[in-house]
Amino acid sequence: MTARLADIAAQAGVSEATVSRVLNGKPGVSAATRQSVLAALDVLGYERPVRLRQRSAGLVGLITPELENPIFPAFAQVIGQALTRQGYTPVLATQTPGGSTEDELTEMLVDRGVAGIIFVSGLHADTSADMQRYARLRGQGVPFVLINGFSPEVRAPFVSPDDRAAVHLAVTHLVALGHRRIGLALGPRRFVPVQRKIEGFVRAVREQLGLDAAAAERCIEHSLYSLEGGQAAAGALLERGATAVVCASDMMALGAIRAARQRGLDVPHEVSVVGFDDSPLIAFTDPPLTTIRQPVPAMGQAAVRALLEEIGGTPAPHSEFVFHPELVVRGSTASAPRAADADAAAWPGGAADTAGTEPTTSAKRTKIPEPSTPPTVGGVRTSTPRGTQFVANPARE
Repeated sequence: MTARLADIAAQAGVSEATVSRVLNGKPGVSAATRQSVLAALDVLGYERPVRLRQRSAGLVGLITPELENPIFPAFAQVIGQALTRQGYTPVLATQTPGGSTEDELTEMLVDRGVAGIIFVSGLHADTSADMQRYARLRGQGVPFVLINGFSPEVRAPFVSPDDRAAVHLAVTHLVALGHRRIGLALGPRRFVPVQRKIEGFVRAVREQLGLDAAAAERCIEHSLYSLEGGQAAAGALLERGATAVVCASDMMALGAIRAARQRGLDVPHEVSVVGFDDSPLIAFTDPPLTTIRQPVPAMGQAAVRALLEEIGGTPAPHSEFVFHPELVVRGSTASAPRAADADAAAWPGGAADTAGTEPTTSAKRTKIPEPSTPPTVGGVRTSTPRGTQFVANPARE
């Protein structure tokens, strides 16, 4: 016992006598010191004495779409810790392909008498989903909060990052590096965060590259929120000559890097890639990923506060709490390449120039106009010294 007391005392930074008083429920110990000793017990893996175990104020469900994307375990950890500090026991429920659906998991949690539910990237973000499921849940008297996504049809607190500002940050960063052929790789269009990212992208390239909405839309590729999805979407953009790709998740960004390397392109010297989320360990990829940091700790804590207010009978406003993201510059972005790649010939605007002039051919070409229209010589448009614009696939819807 002495050795264990010494270990706990060293971990908590107190004396063995203080540890003994806490474990035996003796007075004369401040609340902060008592909490430090209990935390040391938890860290060292010792079981708390029965008298010191905190009684749960109730169960709170947390539903996520998956756990393969590291951003969802990150949310689960933040939310779980915040709930535990408030005396609640978190119950994590995860959807599985071909397995439990969000509705089934919700029903299971309600049957177990949860005090409330937090949904992360659930069906509330899908514009094609029936929002009456949330009205029925509220009718059962179960408070809930929704993270990532918004629907005016649902009366509940929403917590989201500013997706429009996120993509605007990424495009601004890439334009500052000299990139003009910038593509956007993201998930299916029916999701609210996707729609907002598109709006941010269209606005950013209009303001900074002079592209109209139709041209900007053709710089976008939709796929799945996965490494393979990012690889497919980025591959299509690279085949058309993109020198930079903004991705809607870090997993998609890793797929974009794979797509570039499969084509013999160096990241970041020939292709720049920007992710979204700043997932755990993403700083240790090769190269370290430049990404937009989703403020997970602040969002998770805000969701818990809003839910506890709902549970306590003082509901938060039925509106959306929007958190501003942060650009984290690492090693996957660099200045735009001065020389055109061989693959740029497949770009609908033709091969990028290497000396301030564009090759003149009689082939039909589709080209996005540059911010300031370059002069024409003999009826043939010349390019600016910065190179050929990022042009889109005219056949893509």
